[in-house]
This record gives sequence, C-alpha cells and structure tokens, in this order.
Amino acid sequence: EGGRVFATGLNDFGQLGIGSSMPHTLDPVEVSGFHEKVVQISAGNHHSCAVTADGELFVWGKNSSGQLGLGKSAGKVVSTPRKVDYLADVRVKMTALGSEHSIVVTEDGEALSWGAAGAGRLGHGHKSSFLGFAMTSNEYTPRLIKNLDGIKIKRIAAGMLHSACIDEKGTVFMFGQKTEKVLGRSNDAPRPSAVEEIQFSEEVACGGYHTCAVTDRGDLYSWGSNENGCLGLGGTGMVRFPEVVRSSLFKLPVSKVSCGWKHTAAISGEDIYTWGWGGANGTFFEEGHSSGGQLGHGNDVDYCEPMMVELGKNASAVHVSCGFNHTGAILEYVEN
Repeated sequence: EGGRVFATGLNDFGQLGIGSSMPHTLDPVEVSGFHEKVVQISAGNHHSCAVTADGELFVWGKNSSGQLGLGKSAGKVVSTPRKVDYLADVRVKMTALGSEHSIVVTEDGEALSWGAAGAGRLGHGHKSSFLGFAMTSNEYTPRLIKNLDGIKIKRIAAGMLHSACIDEKGTVFMFGQKTEKVLGRSNDAPRPSAVEEIQFSEEVACGGYHTCAVTDRGDLYSWGSNENGCLGLGGTGMVRFPEVVRSSLFKLPVSKVSCGWKHTAAISGEDIYTWGWGGANGTFFEEGHSSGGQLGHGNDVDYCEPMMVELGKNASAVHVSCGFNHTGAILEYVEN
C-alpha cells in the first residue's frame, strides 16, 4: 500500500534490481531507487520494471535485445532500477513485459513498444531487406506503434512472441506470432489487427502461445495453442478463433485472467481457478527440481478444464498472476 517494491527469485541478469552481488534470494528483498511511490510492476523472463505515481518508468535486468529501452549504449545487464529518459515527455499509465520485449500505454492512450522484434511482436511491421525478405529489427528505445495512432488504448499484454491490447471501446488488437504455422512461410502478424469475434473486452492476457480475454459481462474467451489443455476448453487441440470458456464451476462472472507459458489462472467471484500444464506431462527435469505445481492443486497433473484452487477458510482472491511455470496471488482474509 505504501508503494514499495519487493523482489525474490533468480538474479542472474540483475532482474531483482538489487545489484549483482546476490545470485538469487528466497526471501523478498526491497528494491530501492524510485523517486515516488510505485503503482504498477511487471516482470518479463529476465527483466523487470516499475511505474511510479507520477508516470515515470524504471527498468532493470537483462538488456540483450534492447528490452529495457535505455538506448544502444546501455549495458547488456542493468542490475539496479534506471529511469527510461526516452519517455520523459509522457506519463506512463501501464506496462507489460514479454519474454524479451516491453510495451507501455501512456495517460493519453498511446502505445509504445521496444526490445526483441522477432515474429512482429512489437507491432511496427516488417522492414524489407535488400534481398526482399521481410525482416524485423530490435528496437532499443520506446517507439510509438503507428498503426494504433488515433486509437485510445486502455490495456496491454505481452507474451513470449506476441502482444495484445484493448482500446477504450473494448476491441482487442493482436500482433506477433500466430499459433498456426503455414507450411513454408511465416504467418506472423507484424502490425496490430482487431480480433473481430470479441466485443467489450476489459482484460487481456498473453501466455507462451495462447491468449485470453475477459469481457465486461465477465465472459472468458481463450484461443491459440492448446498444449496441455491451457485454453480450458476441455481438449488439447489448437483453437484458431476465440471460444468461450464454459465451466459449471464459474458461479460468478470472471474478473481477472493471467497466462503462463502453458497454464492459465482466472478469478471468478472470490475464487481462483487454474488449468493447463501441471508439470508432469512432457516436462523437462533438472536434478532435484520439479517443474510442476503451478496449478496449485497439490499435484503435477494437467487439467484441460478450470479447477478451483483450495485457498482455505475465509480467503477471497483479489489478484492472480502467472509466471513462466509458477503462479502468485493476493488474497484477503475476512474474520468471521
């Protein structure tokens, strides 16, 4: 509530923002260096950022593809928060970090993106090379997404190789890698295109290769790759167009959704539901480390439909967020 920032986990690229002396921490450590209280945070694969109350953006962590937006002269690793001076003329309202790219929305509803540009995930279109091949090049400083000019953006999301945003009318726009690969040619969408099947969207989330959106009526839609059942539609087959996630367990409208690499979490009423990759099926093993448990059901089984997470007595969910293979939530406990 005081606007302080804490970080925990790996620090091999300075992503905790506490300097480079500690390779990791199991306990939350306070991140310092902000002039004002922080109102929003976001974490990518190896980079992190914070938005302050006065609309400034601070970044830290891995910078191999320009994902920090500090310009070409910045180091490959920045281990303490640094202000993005290229955004000095705007007030940042919201930020979303993908695996190696970053997007912000300003108070005026403009969207800017930077970092790794592969698959068209920045939304700036292709640059054609001298051989006529379509290419995208990394952006080292924030660049306005021109195709969204004149459209007021209110929400943004960033996945591994794709991005999404919602305008003030509730239209979802997508750009970057499309799930289905057409034989012999790329099927990326390097410029934002509207998702015509959904209207009046309030929330959008991008995972590894799947996307989810929540409408103002509390309907949850999902589409894209459906590996391990991460779409929550009951199967594992790829879904090219948005479909409603219908669950008898959803007693109330869905208010929040978040996507991990191959798992998804949502809040319906005061409860959290998760589904997708549990960790056992098609997993990778590292000695002594499980890659399961991210669904919170006490096992590493895949679930193709939403399953309620047991939060304990008197707990109500306020927020949920999926990492690559882990999930976090903010709960409120009400006294009887």
